[in-house]
Amino acid sequence: MSYIIGHDSDVPEFLRQPEPITPITDVKDYDIVIIGAGSPGVPCALRAKELGLKVCVVQKEATASACGNIGSGILVDQSSKDDIEKIISNEIAANDYRAKRSLIAHWAYHSGEAITWLIDKAKAAGCQITDEGDGMHTALNNELNTDVHFVTSVFGPKPYNTGTAMTELIESELAEGIDVFYNTCAEQLVKDGNRVIGVVAKTDDGYVQFNGKKGIVVATGDYQNDDAMLSYYLPDVVNLEKKKEGRTGDGHKMIVWAGGTIENIGHTKMCHDFDGGPAPMMSLPYLRVKRNGKRFANETVGMEYMNCFLLSPEDAGHYMQIFDSDYIEKSQHLKGGQAVPVAELKKFMPEEDVADRTGVIPDQMATFKADTLEALAEKLGITDAAAFVDTVHRYNDMAKAGHDTEMGVDADQMVTVDKAPFYGIHRHIRLTMCCSGVNINEHHQCLDADGNPIEGLFAIGNLAGNMYGAVDYPLGLVGINLGNNYTSGYTTANYIASL
Repeated sequence: MSYIIGHDSDVPEFLRQPEPITPITDVKDYDIVIIGAGSPGVPCALRAKELGLKVCVVQKEATASACGNIGSGILVDQSSKDDIEKIISNEIAANDYRAKRSLIAHWAYHSGEAITWLIDKAKAAGCQITDEGDGMHTALNNELNTDVHFVTSVFGPKPYNTGTAMTELIESELAEGIDVFYNTCAEQLVKDGNRVIGVVAKTDDGYVQFNGKKGIVVATGDYQNDDAMLSYYLPDVVNLEKKKEGRTGDGHKMIVWAGGTIENIGHTKMCHDFDGGPAPMMSLPYLRVKRNGKRFANETVGMEYMNCFLLSPEDAGHYMQIFDSDYIEKSQHLKGGQAVPVAELKKFMPEEDVADRTGVIPDQMATFKADTLEALAEKLGITDAAAFVDTVHRYNDMAKAGHDTEMGVDADQMVTVDKAPFYGIHRHIRLTMCCSGVNINEHHQCLDADGNPIEGLFAIGNLAGNMYGAVDYPLGLVGINLGNNYTSGYTTANYIASL
């Protein structure tokens, strides 16, 4: 919902404009001020400094902060324009036609340059990064009959991630001209007429005004930890555990108070579990049950949509994938992923003695094996073992008959669970990100209620809206979220430097 902020009683409390902050104890002047040291903010700062700007980063946390591993971009000079446009159209369709084409296109035509640049910077800083090229996009190219080539940055293996890398990157640049103010919470933008000229931030020594002569860039992330905002914009996920802390919509509020607007209600959410078991198996159509032991959805639905069935306080994002010891052979014709060898599966099994758990986050692995279904139910935390056993037997009967009379899964996508030992992955879907934000144009300038740019004010990353629009973040184009974060930071620095 878009508002022109005043004292209208219809305006949510969290969007009501506060009085100007006083007193200001100090004023610091820069060419560009970036609020937030995450996956969009750090590349923006590094690129701005590289272009000769005097750069300041204001970060409310004690270090840089980000998450995830994969960021993708298109190598424009190696791909045909019509195929790129087909990729753009497909991404818009995946977002229920609510995303702005200009923003998807901005990512498509600038991301290859931006991510190639980032990989070079990361390698120079000693970060753990690889370029996986086209491999993760083979399925998309096959589906669309396109020949688009990608650069795919991967920070890792886990638990090393983009957050660690952004910390290493910004720290490597501190002595070379970027001023970073940690534990400094931006609270209010400052305007001179219609132009945003600075931001007031709270420090241990009082309030400091940071001025940006050429631009203020807001890169503060999402709003998942503000209960009022979450209940207003994404009430269906209030029962899911949040993956992050401190994401309280600070940037959204400041931008609205300065005349900006937030995307209409119908916000996109990102709710995933990549770590309970092997990621390649997360969307394979194995039998799925809730904690009560009962089947609840057509198993061919991708993992990114599982949250939609598990939003109650009782479910809270928990479900199980069930398969047996013949899972590799039985998975040959399944769509949606790839079964991994037993040795790889064991990495995610806390009861197995595995020396090398590379790529695994220890406190999230939740894959188990048992000789009986009753024992498996206990290990998985299923509350009604009898109901679970009955579910498995009924599912097996339907799979053998080739008719799913409960959920309508095609016969070739059903696999019996009838050979011990039996396996289960306890998936725990949590809220990773609120993916909707403030309205912007293709230059990432914030827009007012009439759709006009607010001078001097920019939004990048997940704070910035108009990239998505579906009920959930689609996974067909792997790595577009981090890819867009990196790209928006890089190109916004380029744009500001050109002004």
